Amino acid sequence: MKLFGGGVMSLFYEDEKVTLLKGDSLKLMKDMADESIDVIITDPPFFLSNGGVSVQSGKQVSVNKGDWDSAELINPEEFYSDFLDEARRVLTKDGTILIFGTMHNIFLVGYLLQRKNWKILNNITWQKTNPAPNLSGRMFTHSTENIIWARKDAKKGKHIFNYKLMKEYNGGKQMKDVWSSATVSRKEKVFGKHPTQKPEWLMERLVEASTTTDSLILDPFVGSGTTAVAAVRHGRKVIGIDLSEEYLEIAQKRVQKAEEDINLF
Repeated sequence: MKLFGGGVMSLFYEDEKVTLLKGDSLKLMKDMADESIDVIITDPPFFLSNGGVSVQSGKQVSVNKGDWDSAELINPEEFYSDFLDEARRVLTKDGTILIFGTMHNIFLVGYLLQRKNWKILNNITWQKTNPAPNLSGRMFTHSTENIIWARKDAKKGKHIFNYKLMKEYNGGKQMKDVWSSATVSRKEKVFGKHPTQKPEWLMERLVEASTTTDSLILDPFVGSGTTAVAAVRHGRKVIGIDLSEEYLEIAQKRVQKAEEDINLF
């Protein structure tokens, strides 16, 4: 994929459909060609790593996810602002972004999108049917994540939306913007896990809804590679970036397994 200028590209893995890069997402995006990406689907840092605890599988666990998610190391508003500026530059004229968030960051992201004249198309809600319990007992249990879908061109863009396919998947009825499911199953963590890993069905729906087989997808915070797996399963090309070699190794294994499964049929 000839998308980069003269800068250093830290290639971790590449095949016909998938390119995985190791490095700082913003720095690598700055070396991408203008209007070279059709859709960005990503789950950026939430900046939640603050020494707190949560519950997984009935056990208390730390919410610290590593330096990449620490609010002490970076100004979240500056980070998201710089990211959205680079996203706008690399997206094609009709390009869109699907960006995950929680109450901790989604309002800031939405505000910045509006301030920077993106067209917000949907605020999709993923409702978790098995969320971690609230340990304090002083508020409602947090059970949702949001996905803002926005178009680069607020006025003239003709973004891709596979309306008929989504309607077909929903029994012939228009698909609404609230989707419910359990969190990630054990079989999706067979090669290792990521603290903010998303279910494969969820990423597959986003890929199918917002792209065609000619689309090139970018996930600048690819983590353990669920976006890449979804892209492979539906014949899309994808570029994934992450700082962590550990997570990129998991992503590579998952991508290769998805490709092997396809080749069996």
